[in-house]
Amino acid sequence: MQWRKGSISRSNYRPNLPPFSEFLFNTLFQHKSITNLRLLLSIFAPPKTNRTLRKLANEELGRLSPEEFAQAGKSPCVLVLDNVRSMNNVGSAFRTADAFAVSKIYLCGITATPPHREITKTALGADQTVNWEHAADTLTLVQQLKNEGFVVISIEQAEGSTMLQDFSPNPQQSYAFVFGNEVDGVAQEVVAASNLCLEIPQLGTKHSLNVSVSLGIVVWDYVSKAVALPSN
Repeated sequence: MQWRKGSISRSNYRPNLPPFSEFLFNTLFQHKSITNLRLLLSIFAPPKTNRTLRKLANEELGRLSPEEFAQAGKSPCVLVLDNVRSMNNVGSAFRTADAFAVSKIYLCGITATPPHREITKTALGADQTVNWEHAADTLTLVQQLKNEGFVVISIEQAEGSTMLQDFSPNPQQSYAFVFGNEVDGVAQEVVAASNLCLEIPQLGTKHSLNVSVSLGIVVWDYVSKAVALPSN
């Protein structure tokens, strides 16, 4: 395919553009080639689509019933909350675990357990669908999980940590992701006993993210890499 002279003109092709876009358009247009033509078409004239963007009603989402969810397959991962003090964060963990079909949540130490209205407030019922267990001591639990074949991963800023984008989970491996206290993070002895530390890269001024935000980021990253997801 060749760029034929006169087949396209700047005046009948270019839409109204802001200054930088106009500069980019002019640069590409002046060096006519099939590669630049494709760039022009993709940047400044994206293909039209007849697809209608419409919000779906809850009944259109095709979610499982609690009974169906209980029987459905789960992701081969568990979440460990190491002395998380906020019940709202605990409830958010349940909601995320439900969304991504996490196998189980371990609530350790001072971490509150259902039933409690402050947990239900953010769990929105997920505290009744996700399996959970209380453990008195996080370190003891971590050793137990390692003995059961789990790779234990603490979400923490630590020497030798792996950046989240560089984490490549094995779909055949079971993982236990440990999330720490809102102030102190994951206890040092738990970090030391872990197989790996994952760190979420940050670009701003704050030192950390809220534990429920970190949990959502990490679980989604794991599921997107290791679990077969449905598509539209």
